[in-house]
Amino acid sequence: MSAAAYDVAALRAHFPALADGTAYFDGPGGSQTPTAVAEAVAGALVAGLSNRGGTTASERRADAVVVAARQAAADLVGGDPTGVVVGRSMTALTFDLARTLAAGWGPGDEVVVTRLDHDANVAPWTSAAAAVGATVRWADFDPATGELDPAAVTALLGPRTRLVAVTGASNLLGTRPDVTAITRAAHEVGALVHVDGVHLTAHHHVDLAAIGADLYSWSPYKVLGPHCGVLHGDPALLETLHPAKLEPSPDRVPERFEAGTLPYELLAGLSAAVDFLAGLADVVGASAAAATDPRRTRLERSLAAVETHEARLRDRVEQGATDLGVTVRSRARRRTPTLLLTFEDVPGVEAVDAYRFLAGLGVNAPASHFYAVHASRHLGLGDTGGLRVGISPYTDDDDVDRLLDGLGRLVTGPR
Repeated sequence: MSAAAYDVAALRAHFPALADGTAYFDGPGGSQTPTAVAEAVAGALVAGLSNRGGTTASERRADAVVVAARQAAADLVGGDPTGVVVGRSMTALTFDLARTLAAGWGPGDEVVVTRLDHDANVAPWTSAAAAVGATVRWADFDPATGELDPAAVTALLGPRTRLVAVTGASNLLGTRPDVTAITRAAHEVGALVHVDGVHLTAHHHVDLAAIGADLYSWSPYKVLGPHCGVLHGDPALLETLHPAKLEPSPDRVPERFEAGTLPYELLAGLSAAVDFLAGLADVVGASAAAATDPRRTRLERSLAAVETHEARLRDRVEQGATDLGVTVRSRARRRTPTLLLTFEDVPGVEAVDAYRFLAGLGVNAPASHFYAVHASRHLGLGDTGGLRVGISPYTDDDDVDRLLDGLGRLVTGPR
């Protein structure tokens, strides 16, 4: 798709936050929100809600919000709505899931984690393993390329492997491992696979059947939606698990995994975010699809348009940063539009300096390890990390110009 075919100006008009003139490159930490999502949240709050039920209108309204959100989440990644679990965050859901699964583990059992992952897909599993005496095995990625070879994971598998935790895409480097190869090998030894899909879901059309993950988590607020978390599980698998719960709360799946009353207004926002994303291709002029096409089909079309737009801008940032002598750490063959930059070859400049300097120019590109602390250390960056530049569907060429101009001024200016 050509740059002209993606009408980013039309898309940006749906995001009130962009009116303040800030260039937002911090989407990997949380995307900006379109008006339709905010209106859905507000509409649910004022429409009249009660606890879910079928007697009063407000009970039925709350139930309809939940049912719609489960279907929307399922459509986004190709899952089963009866396996959609909603929680406060992906991190909270993963801790709960790990404790539940570990109830069936013991000494001699093994879990595999990777140094590429966000700690939300590491600490829950290492903590759960430690609590029951299970063994943790670590898969390393190549720090020179950012690649996680499936063999680095599959070489650790054995008859006592109970679970493999792997990221769908690194939130620090953008690396997209071959998750399908990893899940296939894990299943051959009878292990389950949990995929952290937080960063992947925001930039790529996900097909859970193709990936083969038993469990898949993501965060709507990274995908134009509200702050909550979603876990997709094979309903048959979830039926075998029994998390700690209140005695009178529902024992059916997926409700048995959802402690307390659900945030109905956020679920309304989740549905609106998925609907907005499904119609994005039409907003940017990339498609003449009929509104009657299945939502999953429209999502695939929209995300293809987003990927093309974001990849073009990522290439601009990568080339521009390289030309300035800035080190680009994101080098994997398959990756999202997220770049980690460091300044080893720029005397007197650290990532945090660039973060603060750019912030003064109205350009949001933060510096940190972004909770991918094991990846940062494996790269030799310690707990400092680097400057992360994330492209989003609403990022435009002017944003990139301002980012590169700011980096140029920092690199070449007096210090």
